[in-house]
Amino acid sequence: MACSTSPSTETVAFFGASGGVGLTALQDTLATGRNCIALCRTPSKLTDILQPASYPNLKVVQGNAHDVAALSQCLLASPGRLVDTVVTTIGAKLSGMTIDDPQVCQKGMSALVEALAQLRRDGATGKPHIIACSTTGMSRFGRDIPIAMMPMYYFMLKVPHKDKIIMEDRLVASGENYTIVRPSFMIGPEGFKMKPIRVGIEDPKTGRETEAIGYAISKEDAGRWVAQNLVLDRPAQYNNKIVSITY
Repeated sequence: MACSTSPSTETVAFFGASGGVGLTALQDTLATGRNCIALCRTPSKLTDILQPASYPNLKVVQGNAHDVAALSQCLLASPGRLVDTVVTTIGAKLSGMTIDDPQVCQKGMSALVEALAQLRRDGATGKPHIIACSTTGMSRFGRDIPIAMMPMYYFMLKVPHKDKIIMEDRLVASGENYTIVRPSFMIGPEGFKMKPIRVGIEDPKTGRETEAIGYAISKEDAGRWVAQNLVLDRPAQYNNKIVSITY
C-alpha cells in the first residue's frame, strides 16, 4: 500500500461519481470502510443508488466541480487535514462531434488545483494523490489505439480530446501527486465479464514504458480497476504516470 493510513481513517473525495467509472470506484471504495466524500450537482442521482442509511461512511455534497468553494468542502478530511485521495471522472455529454461543455475537464482541473492551493494557504496540510480519468487516443509518444479506430478518435472525438489533453497537462504541471487513467473506448458490461485487463504505462516526459493497445473496456471494469489499483492499493509504478487500461 502506498498510503500509510488504515482504511478506516482514509478519506477519498470523488468528483463525477453519479455514474460510470466514478460510481463503480466509489462503491468499491465504500465497501472497504474508507470515508468518502462525493460532490454532485444533483445529489439525488447518487443517493437514489447509494441509500444514505446503508453508507454511513459516505458524505454527499451538493455543488459544481468547477466551483472552488464547493470543491473545498470535499477536500478536507478533517479540520486542517486534506483528504488522502481524489478521484475525478467529470466529463460532458457527447452531442454529435462535440460536447455540451467543450472545457468541462480543463475547468474542473483548474478549479481542483486552485482549491487545494487555497486550502493550503489557509493552513491545511497534506498532498492527496489525484486520480484523473481521461481517454486513449491522445498519446504524444505514438499510436495507443487500434488503426481501425483512428478515424473516430481523431475526427469525431476531436473536441472532447482537446479538453482532456489540457486537463492532463494542467495536472502534470501542478506539482501534485497524480495518476492519469486512459481507458480505451468505454462500453456497457454485456459480454465482457471476467475479461483480463491489460495495462500500459507512459511517463508524460520520457515516453512509453509498457504498451497496451485495445478496442474497449466496460465502464464498470474500468471503475473496479481504478478502485483496486489506485485507491485501495497503489503500486509505485503508477505514481506520476499515465496509465492506459483495455481488454
